[in-house]
Amino acid sequence: IVMNNNKSRYTSYGQNSNFSLIDKFGIYLSEIMIKKCIKKLRENNIELLDLGCGYHAVILKKLVPIITKGVGVDLVVHEDVKLIPKLQFVEQKIEEVFTNFQNDTFHIILMNSVLEHLCDPIFVLSECKRILRKNGVLLINVPTWTGKFFLETSAFVFKLSPEIEIDDHKMYYDKKDLWPLLVRSGFKPSSIKMKYHKFGLNLFSICTNKG
Repeated sequence: IVMNNNKSRYTSYGQNSNFSLIDKFGIYLSEIMIKKCIKKLRENNIELLDLGCGYHAVILKKLVPIITKGVGVDLVVHEDVKLIPKLQFVEQKIEEVFTNFQNDTFHIILMNSVLEHLCDPIFVLSECKRILRKNGVLLINVPTWTGKFFLETSAFVFKLSPEIEIDDHKMYYDKKDLWPLLVRSGFKPSSIKMKYHKFGLNLFSICTNKG
């Protein structure tokens, strides 16, 4: 069961339904973008935190060859995924997980299709900055207001995506919506890069912790 809107959520993405072709294609496009960003860092030892990794930790599993350690956070994670070397998991709400992490811990924090589900995005973004290392990077992928129409049509009209996921959205983001939140969370304007992708349906942001 998933409780919607401002109520508590009890399941992870992908736990109670199979991925549709649309979901798989979206995950694939996100994976390409994320890998490209990680490779640009040119770090030898990368510790990565994936907030909202999903029940099957699909993207985190794909990143195993290019990271040293990965930590996934979601309410429930499949037992088989927990057996993968280099990966650790915390089954907890995102808003409550940060007490587990010290300052300056991770090189990369990933929030892929997560921020739109949060009631207090500024708190989460501020905590992400706190636990990022100097020159570490926060990677955010969110649906845009253009994407809202297509996501809702896909889920509510054609039943091609889980309705319960779209009903859990609290916000959609264009650049003018996300940029102020990042600045209020402590990221400097010079450290924020944004670009629309997935045909304008998503906004991808690269936020560097310059201190």
